[in-house]
Amino acid sequence: MSRSVTVGVDGSPESVAAARWAAQEARLRGVPLRLVFVDEWNGTATVPGVDPEVGRRWAEELLGEVAEAVRRGHPALEVETRRLSGRPATALVGEAAEAAGLLVLGSRGLGSVRGFLLGSVGMAAISTTERAVVLVRAPEAPPTDQNVPEPASRSVVVGVDLDQFFAPLLDFAFQEAAYRGDRLLALHAWSTPPVVRDASALVAAEREIAPDVARRLTQGLTPWRERFPSVELVERPCVGGPARLLLQAAAGADLVVVGRRVRKGVLAMHIGSVTHAVVHHCAVPVAVVAHE
Repeated sequence: MSRSVTVGVDGSPESVAAARWAAQEARLRGVPLRLVFVDEWNGTATVPGVDPEVGRRWAEELLGEVAEAVRRGHPALEVETRRLSGRPATALVGEAAEAAGLLVLGSRGLGSVRGFLLGSVGMAAISTTERAVVLVRAPEAPPTDQNVPEPASRSVVVGVDLDQFFAPLLDFAFQEAAYRGDRLLALHAWSTPPVVRDASALVAAEREIAPDVARRLTQGLTPWRERFPSVELVERPCVGGPARLLLQAAAGADLVVVGRRVRKGVLAMHIGSVTHAVVHHCAVPVAVVAHE
């Protein structure tokens, strides 16, 4: 079976935004787009007052409307629709696995606060699949000033750990930048040892450590720089908290890429504090990539 981009739709503004983003992603990758609606009503449980036939027609109409809107924007894109029943996270993860591709989901905003409110479906999907999952917010209202310029250059932002350069994470980030013709901003957040307390000693320690941090970042990224020569790579080692720095770097970016460790057992739902903060508070699409 050919690879495809899978997106969950449920009629919410967030899922519509996710479908639009997924369509663009499928076009960039040159693969089909799969629109999936998961109907929990068709399982063993029954919902009083809900006619299954009405629910079926509504779901099919929704899929048809979203598919039509996507085709208008991307006439050459192959679009297929699927209506499933069961637990949404399980069904969506299964579809993405069958399609051997990316899973895209919508996420609700926090009202006037810029950020994600990651629901149980998104959390379960991220925690149970080893495929990349992208979370997309509904767009904010466009600015009234139509003369606001676009950013001079677009970018993909990826958080990098110097202790281990995770191949799935960096493969995904570099490939996404290559698809878009974007630059890739590789950000590593670091801090001085906690034993340094005096302000002047802190500054001296940072000056002493910074060159080695920059060297290690450059050295670790060399294999990907050689594999993706078309990608403009910007290395940014910064002092500070990783979540805060990633959120700052995300302003104006096309995509932020973060990782999560594949866990087993009771800790499987834990995605890590940095990734947790980014997916809840980042205004732009966030890709979560599983790694060992």
